Amino acid sequence: MNKRLIHWCFSCFFFVIQPVVLADEIPLPYRFITHIVDPAQGNLAFFWRDDAGQPYQNFSRLKQALARKNKTLVFAMNGGIFQENLTPLGLYIEQGKMQYRLSRRQQGYGNFYIQPNGVFYLTKSGQAHIVSTSEFELNSDIDYATQSGPMLLVDGEINPKFTEGSLSLRIRNGVGLLSDGRIMFAMSKSFVNFYDFADYFKQQGCEVALYLDGSVSRVYLPKKNIRSDGLFGVIIGEVSRLGNE
Repeated sequence: MNKRLIHWCFSCFFFVIQPVVLADEIPLPYRFITHIVDPAQGNLAFFWRDDAGQPYQNFSRLKQALARKNKTLVFAMNGGIFQENLTPLGLYIEQGKMQYRLSRRQQGYGNFYIQPNGVFYLTKSGQAHIVSTSEFELNSDIDYATQSGPMLLVDGEINPKFTEGSLSLRIRNGVGLLSDGRIMFAMSKSFVNFYDFADYFKQQGCEVALYLDGSVSRVYLPKKNIRSDGLFGVIIGEVSRLGNE
């Protein structure tokens, strides 16, 4: 084998293994896209179907619909596991109206059924809550709610169902609550296991956090020049009036 061929083979080998090495060296905080929202500001809402009763399906359609109402989409993230017809898999409440009932089923195929799963909800009084499904209680103050699973953190502890060093790697997104009541949304930039994803929320100061979805996960966050899109059921969006983004 001549020197030129040896050099070419070595370069190809280095090219293949380099991303893995670099990914391992990236500090945990930089492996995620994070956005924090104060629920007291009242700019966060959940969206599923438009005025014609059809699922928005993606950020682009939601953005267009909001623009027609003189509103702008500041941030968006897919908001929970959904079925093939884009209907929520579990509880869904929008503007105080229940559109899908709570699922108390504990066994089934998929991440939704890893226990405990939970509910992320916003109240009309401007507070955010994440609770396990077994602790959820329906009340008239709930404005928006979405059920998903599994819980990532409960009382500041990582879900014991997760295995440190697991090779089950996916793009993942989720939501957590900071000690001051603000909401932290996060999505991994690369493949991550459940344990490391939960640990990220813990390191950022969250006491409780909920997994929203996996490979379909996308984020719309133009202030960070992130405008990805996909196909979703429920969408969580931060909205403001045009001109006040």
